[in-house]
Amino acid sequence: MMALLAGCAEKTALPEQTEASSEAAFEYLTYKGQDAIFETPLADNQARNPILAGFYPDPSITQVGGDYYLVHSTFAYYPGIPVFHSKDLINWTQIGNVIDRPDMLDFGKLRVSRGVFAPTIEYHDGLFHVVNTCVDCGGNFVVTAADPAGPWSDPVWVPDVGGIDPSIFFDLDGKAYMINNDEPEGGSTYEGHRAIWIREIDPKTFQPVGDAVVAVNGGVRIEDKPIWIEGPHLYRLGDEYLLSMAEGGTGPQHSQVVFKSDSPLGPFTPYEGNPVLTQRDLPEDRANPVTSVGHADFAQDAAGNWWAVFLGTRPYRGNQYNTGRETFLLPVTWEGEWPRIGPKPGEEVPYVIDKPDLPEQPDAPLPLTGNFTVTQEFDGDTLPLNWMTVRVPQEHWYTMKDGKLILQDRPVGLGDFGHPSFAARRQQHMNAEASTEVSFTPASPQEEAGIAAFQNDEFYYALGVSVNPDGQRVIRLRKRAGGDMGAEGEIIAQLPALSSEDQPIRLKITARADRYDFHQAAPSGEWTVIATDQDGTILSTDTAGGFVGTMLGLYAQSDRNLAD
Repeated sequence: MMALLAGCAEKTALPEQTEASSEAAFEYLTYKGQDAIFETPLADNQARNPILAGFYPDPSITQVGGDYYLVHSTFAYYPGIPVFHSKDLINWTQIGNVIDRPDMLDFGKLRVSRGVFAPTIEYHDGLFHVVNTCVDCGGNFVVTAADPAGPWSDPVWVPDVGGIDPSIFFDLDGKAYMINNDEPEGGSTYEGHRAIWIREIDPKTFQPVGDAVVAVNGGVRIEDKPIWIEGPHLYRLGDEYLLSMAEGGTGPQHSQVVFKSDSPLGPFTPYEGNPVLTQRDLPEDRANPVTSVGHADFAQDAAGNWWAVFLGTRPYRGNQYNTGRETFLLPVTWEGEWPRIGPKPGEEVPYVIDKPDLPEQPDAPLPLTGNFTVTQEFDGDTLPLNWMTVRVPQEHWYTMKDGKLILQDRPVGLGDFGHPSFAARRQQHMNAEASTEVSFTPASPQEEAGIAAFQNDEFYYALGVSVNPDGQRVIRLRKRAGGDMGAEGEIIAQLPALSSEDQPIRLKITARADRYDFHQAAPSGEWTVIATDQDGTILSTDTAGGFVGTMLGLYAQSDRNLAD
């Protein structure tokens, strides 16, 4: 196992931790992932796809010399928008989070799939720029940093730019442009009808200095009523401009399309060979499919070769996947003057690719793809960079002490659309295990602490230690599968704990694609079943809705009736 140390930039201070009726102390979280597609042996010049497995959607990339930087959507999770660094496009190390101060954005009680959508990262004139939308929490904004690890500036809001998915383009003549998705002129004429807009902006203030024009109305063929044109990026190719964007929605019809123009303001002409990336025409019953590919961004290596990062999903059945939308990498080939991402039409996105001809970077301290086992130990001062909480914290509710993560049990639960005492990492494999050891002495049946598989506030499993009305120490498995079940969901199983209250208890969640198993154990005992073969499809994006993936993490909660 690999012990991973916490590392994080200094954060803005939160209000002092309030007094707790009980605290839960967690020794570690061990995560193990074992998927068949990652068992294929690799040659020295090969690498695995996805390059970032699990909930890492909407990738955007920028290059600075021999360094590459990557960002992703995190919606209403905090800290938001992880920043990764690589020199070889294969091995990535998280170096920070863009949204890492509680006063930067206010997610309030937004649903998990609101908040920060589809960021774009660009480097210009000594500064990194991230352009993004805070959906239902302010609109479009820009943040900047001299160092991509942070600190990032407070948001500069761009109220005159509506819609979502803004990106920024700096031209050679010093002018800058913002491109975004919004309703077309005169409004939408059918469901999913959107347009790509572009306007010149001030490169320092980011505010518009010219009128916006519609670059693309609807998509490649407006007569076919294309849907959800979004995620635009503009590139310069000599004297021409390439506009690349996603079309078809984020599901199995997803694709990437490209247009060209002699001017950054258009008019833009579509490529006759569009889409340049899709998997929607392949047989649904193919083995180990990669689906829903799109939302691509391009980068060049030192030799002038082009590469694309894009999102895709690995469903275990139909459109059901619990790992969220993941980040893939493929080379870009050129058909004349037009780019094509990876496979030709009718070919599958591969799980094994040839490495770029770049200086090899050492493996990251945290593996992001392939099969692996890692143990997160809590001997730092703050949560590690890859861990997230639901929504922005307004108070301290955790500490690191004596190598343990101490969670305050507060009257905010996993299904309360608030900010529960819950810290988690991504589920990155169809077949995964997450286990922990917790010390907790509940005073009532309403107090509970343990481990959870969380998709959103209305779809989760929680496996925790509590007491029954007679005061007997128990292990309780709860399930919520829809908003009509109530915030606490239903109790699936409740069994006597295999340790006394002065001893810790071990808890484990096992994912097997669409089945989840739950176990407990005494500190040195064998695992004992709490429940097996539970419905894992409730943790799929297809069932739960939204745009996120399953998070596996640690929680503590008290009597909700004590909430203010």
